Amino acid sequence: MINIKATIREKSSAGYTNKLRLDGFIPAILYGGKNENEKISIAKKDLRNFIKNESFLSTVFEIEINGKKEKVLPRDVAYHVTTMEPIHLDLMRIVSGTKIAIEIPVKFINNNDSPGLKRGGVLNIVRRKVELRCPADSIPEDITIDLAGTDIGTSIKISSVKLPESVTPVIVDRDFVIATVAAPTIIKEPEKPAEGEAAEGVEGEAPAEGAEGKTEAASKDGDQAKKDDKGKEAATDKKPADKKPAEKKPAEKK
Repeated sequence: MINIKATIREKSSAGYTNKLRLDGFIPAILYGGKNENEKISIAKKDLRNFIKNESFLSTVFEIEINGKKEKVLPRDVAYHVTTMEPIHLDLMRIVSGTKIAIEIPVKFINNNDSPGLKRGGVLNIVRRKVELRCPADSIPEDITIDLAGTDIGTSIKISSVKLPESVTPVIVDRDFVIATVAAPTIIKEPEKPAEGEAAEGVEGEAPAEGAEGKTEAASKDGDQAKKDDKGKEAATDKKPADKKPAEKKPAEKK
């Protein structure tokens, strides 16, 4: 178990804590159990190797204050907005016999022994952490899921995961999914247009196929209609020719 030395903070003012940070220390608060809350500070170098690990907030370690050792569990880490350096820690005392709800990271093993992944399948991780209720003095580092023998279409649920004794999921009303082995996703690229097609479609906005023929036919029909109309008008305006009375032939004299 990791052992880290801590010192009691003499003051809690902003100026004092800022100076601690400049000197390479992280201000922290220790709470829980029957003892009172304690304001402490821890050297940043002592936490550097594991504070940024995904499992840090579920890692029990031991701190030593004035020669007295206590098991603690990190509950929260505050980071600087721009530098992303840790600037404050919340540490909870581990009280034997009590249970706590805590998020445990999920770890996958034997990926190479999965027939589905070998055939190009994809491991779709639904939950990277699972919230468990477990004894405060017996917290698992991770949840291990064996992918050996899993094929495409396999759905790994919490019921198929072997949890340590006295450890139970916080969600109990449903058998939730942690991961699936999904079929590979094939993205089909759009077909490239033939050379010149795109330009023809843009410049001048050429009419669609068949539109030119329809326009030409419509134009012809319009011209013919105009001619017919003119013919009708001509026929209507034309007056019938005046018929001259038939000339009477003079009677022949006998």
